[in-house]
Formats: sequence, structure tokens, C-alpha cells
Amino acid sequence: MSKNIFHFLLLLLLLEGCASHGTPELSGLSPQAQAVVIKQYGGVYKVGNPYQIFGKWYYPQEDYNYSEIGMASWYGDDFHAKRTANGEKYDMNTLTAAHRTLPLPSIVKVTNLENGRSLVLRVNDRGPYAKDRIIDISRRGAQLLGYQTKGITKVRVEILPDESKALKAALLNQAASNASLINKTAKDLSSQDKNKAKEYYIQTGSFSDRDLALGFSQKLTRFGSPKIKEAYVNDRLYYRVRLGPVLDEDKAQGILSQVRLNGFHDARIVQE
Repeated sequence: MSKNIFHFLLLLLLLEGCASHGTPELSGLSPQAQAVVIKQYGGVYKVGNPYQIFGKWYYPQEDYNYSEIGMASWYGDDFHAKRTANGEKYDMNTLTAAHRTLPLPSIVKVTNLENGRSLVLRVNDRGPYAKDRIIDISRRGAQLLGYQTKGITKVRVEILPDESKALKAALLNQAASNASLINKTAKDLSSQDKNKAKEYYIQTGSFSDRDLALGFSQKLTRFGSPKIKEAYVNDRLYYRVRLGPVLDEDKAQGILSQVRLNGFHDARIVQE
């Protein structure tokens, strides 16, 4: 199973989740697949003109050698579901950030210099402008970098030039419609020998009460269309809430990571 097929499956899950409050998590997707989702949620590529905030001028530019050490803050509820500077919807539960001058979007590596943790983030917003802070990170990013409760921390921010240029190219050269990309990967998928493929599911919960399973499944609609499978264990009926199928275990691991990243920590992969 090729990477394109995995991206197609994950892309469908993301695009079906349009009821979500913001742009879904895109890490693990190809630049082309990321571009489709970003555009689906209103995002574009932009650098922007010089602008002035609180009497200070900022000059956005494409600087693929950018590296800076300074203070990072984070932002959450007050901005959740509002438009970012490049037109996406901000989701505090995904791995994004705001920067004063880098291209939107671009990909950066942020290292918390106080604990050594590193994280790759997509810059899609402008800011911060208080106290000479150099980057404002989503709530989820601050959690993973280990400074959410502290509020600020000292970081190194480095642009990832290859990843940033690839995402720019995908957004600017996306001449084909979303449908044509999906059709292409769907055609690739249909050419696979499905009879030899194993099917993997991402199981997020198992319940003895069907109503509880139905209620839980509604929480997963941002990832696609959850399925409920009935199963007997020791003569007792259980209702298992699942996403899938996926035809490759490694690719299923990628979707599992997305699900766990969004709070479903007990999710696991099952094979049938």
C-alpha cells in the first residue's frame, strides 16, 4: 500500500470532519494532502505586507534560514475557531503556531530549551506582540512542549526549509481540484489487490451499553464516520466503536496517532 493510498484514506477522514471547530491536525500527511485540507478550511499561502502593531513595524518575508532563540507563549480558548492570518480556522488542539514574519503556512521546529523537548509545528497565524516574544503556540503544542501551566518558556525556533517549500509549492500549484486529487488516489486504491490485504481498524472504545457506544461515536465524527461493531465476549454482547478499515498496519498507526493526539488515549489498532 503506497503513501498516496494512506493519505487518501486519512484525507477522507479529515474532509468528512467539516463540523470540527477548526482545521484538523495535518502532521503525517504529504504536502499535497495538507494543501487540500488547508484549502478546504479556507487557508491560502501568503507572506503579507509590512505592518505596524503598537507602534512597531514588522516585515514578513520568506526566510528559509530563519533560526531564533527567545520566549514562547501559547494561546487557546479566546481564539479557538476564529480565523487565522492565512484564512484557516484556529484549533487549539492541533499543532500550529503564530509568528510575526514567517510565511503562512510554514513548518518550524520548536525546542523548549528548559526541558529539551522538541516539536514540529505549522505556522498559520500572526503574533505574538507582547514583551518581545517570538512565537505563540497552540495549547496542544504547549502541553507537549511541557510549559502550558507555566505560560511561557525559552525556545529555539528553526524553520524547516524543505518542508516549508514543499507545502508552499503544493498550495500555489494546486491547479487540480480537490476532487481530482481524491479521484487519482481512489484510482490507485482500486488497483491494489484487496484480496491479499489485511484490514486494520482503529478501535476507540468498547461498551456493554449500545446507547453509550452511540454517544461516544458522536465524538469521533471529526475524523470521519465511526462504525459500531457488535461482538460477544464470554457470552456478553459488546459494542465496539471503530474507524477504518486501513489496509496497512504502519499507516493505521498514523491515524491512531491523530486520534490519540486529539484526546482518545485508549484507542488501539485491531486487525480482522
